[in-house]
Amino acid sequence: KVLLGSATPSVESSFNRIADKYGWVQLHERYGSAELPEIVTVDLKLAHKKKQIKGGFTQTLINEMEQTLAMGKQIILFLNQRGFAPVMECLDCGHMPHCHQCDVTMTYHQYTDHLKCHYCSYQIAVPENCHACGLTNLSTKGMGTQQIQQQVADFFPEVEVARMDWDTTRGKWAFDKLIHSFASQEVKILVGTQMIVKGLDFQNVHLVGVLNADPLLNFPEFRAHERSFQMLSQVAGRSGRSKEQGSVLIQTFTPEHPVLLQVINNDYITLFATQLKERRTYQYPPFYRLIRITLKAKDYHQVDQASQWLVNALNMSLQGSVLGPVDPPIARVRNLYNKQLLVKLVDDSSRNKVKAIVVSSLKSFEAIGAYRSIRVAVDVDPQ
Repeated sequence: KVLLGSATPSVESSFNRIADKYGWVQLHERYGSAELPEIVTVDLKLAHKKKQIKGGFTQTLINEMEQTLAMGKQIILFLNQRGFAPVMECLDCGHMPHCHQCDVTMTYHQYTDHLKCHYCSYQIAVPENCHACGLTNLSTKGMGTQQIQQQVADFFPEVEVARMDWDTTRGKWAFDKLIHSFASQEVKILVGTQMIVKGLDFQNVHLVGVLNADPLLNFPEFRAHERSFQMLSQVAGRSGRSKEQGSVLIQTFTPEHPVLLQVINNDYITLFATQLKERRTYQYPPFYRLIRITLKAKDYHQVDQASQWLVNALNMSLQGSVLGPVDPPIARVRNLYNKQLLVKLVDDSSRNKVKAIVVSSLKSFEAIGAYRSIRVAVDVDPQ
């Protein structure tokens, strides 16, 4: 027997429940009869217009933090971007330092004074001059957890602030020490990435602040809205886990977004119905099974030709079911160029037939001498 537990189950799990593949037991109230937190959105567009914003914080969030600290309660602040700032830009020519091995800009880390790539860990010291024009007018753009921690320390210098992300929890026992210091209320404000979203139970947390919900909602992936709902609902659940009702403030430029309204109303049923309708219309799981095939090589033209050959081979038997090849959002990682193609299965009845075709096509592909250096990865039902 297998038991799955979640306050925000995936669309596929809920669909299996409707199809009577899974049983379903609902919990209609929190442990100890604790109330669900009050969730409110704060309009960043309006705050900028009224000049009621300091750094990454609206005046509304700052006021709520002051009231929470005055009550002797604790605060969690969520921003899913580590480092100090995601981009460093030359204000004269617009050049941004990129990783030499990956197609991404390098993130500025203030504490080490380095620019780092979060995909391959390549890093360089912060340049004094622009690599393109040679001028010194360099500036950071955007926010990361390091910058938020610094801003909070400036707003509340007498309050202990800690940060939980991949950079602060790598050392032995670092995670345990951080959790213990927050649980013992030595730390009053905890800033973190998605590491703080799940599984943490702190009785004294009254306020949760989401610095910017829009990157979650606008991620280019068909599961973006589902995952946004899950992440925002889960981080909201860190608040008010004792007898007193907690509070959640979500800063966003789109306060009227349907997913945010569903989070506010704790309306998973509407989210599920909406997602199910869209998945059926655009032929995505749970109605269609997916097989993602990724090709990687050091030579772009080689991987481009190889991926096109594989698509043509699959299309001979699976006409209309193969999408691609396309470049993924990050086309080059660790000096390897990536190409992806997607095979869609209408139902399970064709599963064995499609599997045989894919296996046969890959064997023919591996037999071509020019393509032997290309790495091929097959991911069935990719997440």
